[in-house]
Amino acid sequence: MKGDSLRKHPPSGWVDSIVIKLATMEEREWCASLMAGSDPWRTLGRTIELCRPVCHDPEYQLYVAHLEDKPCGFILLHHRGVASSPYVASIATDESFRGKGIGSRLLTFAEDLFRPNARHIFLCVSSFNDRARKLYERVGYEVVGELKDYVIDGASEILMHKWLRHS
Repeated sequence: MKGDSLRKHPPSGWVDSIVIKLATMEEREWCASLMAGSDPWRTLGRTIELCRPVCHDPEYQLYVAHLEDKPCGFILLHHRGVASSPYVASIATDESFRGKGIGSRLLTFAEDLFRPNARHIFLCVSSFNDRARKLYERVGYEVVGELKDYVIDGASEILMHKWLRHS
């Protein structure tokens, strides 16, 4: 099947063909389902009933990555989330597309979106989410704090920061 082949062995330039745009109402529901069905949100106890309102909150900007007109990931942003700086509230890639550069592409999109007006961008990663933390470090985010037992006992939320531009 062509789609399965793309997911296993993306052609050269594949990530460049990803289109990122604001989520439609239907896509917001898809994002909530993806979030509720994936870690770290499952481990954190985030059900669809908790994810749905966040994905529909007008205070946040929700963007969906598309490949061949199919959603493959999303990023949920708040323009003044941490100390008046942009904040990546959530990011997820559909399981069948993980490890293909979509998360990196979504982060670059967010950074480019905010760079003209902001110097910093922040995000949190759960202490047990090693794969995500490695991605964030690889693209330039640095740990600036730890919130111990913040959402669930025994796990921390690690606050990370990246410079978008220096003055």
